[in-house]
Amino acid sequence: MKKRTRVYRLLEIIPGFLLCITFVLALVLSYFKPLWVIYFIILFDLLWLYRVVYFIIFLLYGWRKFMAALRVDWFDRLTHQHKNWKQMYHLLFLPMYKEGEEIVEQTLQSIVKSHYPMDRFIVVLAGEERAKESFEPIAAAMKKKYGKTFFKFITTLHPDNVPGEMKSKGANINYAGKQVQKVIDALQIPYERIIVSTFDIDTNPHPDYFAALTQEYLSHPNPTHASYQPVVLYNNNIWESSAPMRLAAFGTTFWLLSELSRPDRLFTFSSHSMSFRALVDVGFWQNDIVSEDSRIFLQCFLHYHGDYSVTPIYVPVNMDTVQARTQWISLVNLYKQQRRWAWGVEHFPFMLTSFAKDPLIPRWKKLKYSWIQAEGMYTWATAPILIFLLGRLPLYFAQGDVSRTVLAQNAPYILETLLNFTLVGIIVTAILALIALPPRPSTQRAYKMIYMLMQWILLPITLIVLSSIPAIDAQIRLMLGRYLGFWVTEKTRK
Repeated sequence: MKKRTRVYRLLEIIPGFLLCITFVLALVLSYFKPLWVIYFIILFDLLWLYRVVYFIIFLLYGWRKFMAALRVDWFDRLTHQHKNWKQMYHLLFLPMYKEGEEIVEQTLQSIVKSHYPMDRFIVVLAGEERAKESFEPIAAAMKKKYGKTFFKFITTLHPDNVPGEMKSKGANINYAGKQVQKVIDALQIPYERIIVSTFDIDTNPHPDYFAALTQEYLSHPNPTHASYQPVVLYNNNIWESSAPMRLAAFGTTFWLLSELSRPDRLFTFSSHSMSFRALVDVGFWQNDIVSEDSRIFLQCFLHYHGDYSVTPIYVPVNMDTVQARTQWISLVNLYKQQRRWAWGVEHFPFMLTSFAKDPLIPRWKKLKYSWIQAEGMYTWATAPILIFLLGRLPLYFAQGDVSRTVLAQNAPYILETLLNFTLVGIIVTAILALIALPPRPSTQRAYKMIYMLMQWILLPITLIVLSSIPAIDAQIRLMLGRYLGFWVTEKTRK
């Protein structure tokens, strides 16, 4: 890990400190100044209602674009609009760590089913030396089966205990990228003609994904200065998972879908694509952090002095919901996964210190991305608790003249009305979730559709326990300097 300066360390403290101040003031002022807190909670709920309406509008817009993208013959469009498409190559990084052969094979099978020529693919199966015993037999079996299917099928083994590295996905694909660069150079393929996709090992791309990606890349005015973010559907095992896992999965998908509708504020997330030119320019993924999927966007944004963006791809990739051997382990794993995602707060000090050093990035862009990062992490951690738990506290403590004020008397009805309006958001997402479900397997009874609808009653609980609290955990850890290591989500299939 790199040594932190005092300024950097101070910036790491700020997010967690703001959380502590918020909750302490909410508790203390609820007792001493309940009327103040009632005003604040009503204003906060009004703001939340505005955000829900805002979210629904962009979610429905994104959903419309998503459904329209599924009706397009992307390969036909690509071949008619871009005669040079055959010059393009797709480089796929598939990092793995102790996953079973059935998961790896399903991903490779989904790539083979793509509506795109297989001789344009360079597939990299990237393993870890510390899991060498499980990786090598699978790598050998996959290479034997698919070695001649793709233009190139490469396996890499990331060395263990490299000084300065974190045991993480970023370190693995950093090493794999540098190894593959040697192969690319030997083949003399221009970097600008290679589109890189970094997929988790359970990522199954839609058959049209690579055609749509190539179409967007070749249509972009500056394709090497952009990343390409698909819709992520966690539906590989959605019918086998339990309600909390499904709610987290749908919540992530719908959040991303609404963000895709506002590309000016997009960061890359999870599985995504970009130019090999940009990847080489920034020295590949950072190898000493947890959140390499979004950090790679910031690396490019900084390298090109703000001239870098994310382009939405409305054709999806399919991934797994969290599922382990038992229900309890699944819940623990979901908590850890959410905490790892919330560890994206580590970008806050990185952004501010990096922006301060670069006068070429427009000031408005610095302010916008800093605000997106700070406000997003703050509300992720605080909003569910303030709305569903602390919102009623000042009403309980209000006594005497305060309790007889018009505001105190009407506050319960105002808060209830505001929360009822926000139920519209839950209803919309519940309906879209039912539509987004893959076909019901024959092993699942028809009545499970009722569970799929009723599960949304649990949303307030899951927002607090499996979203807000992991985010608080991450930010407090950063504040205290208890840095989070990379944790690999266990993947099992029934």
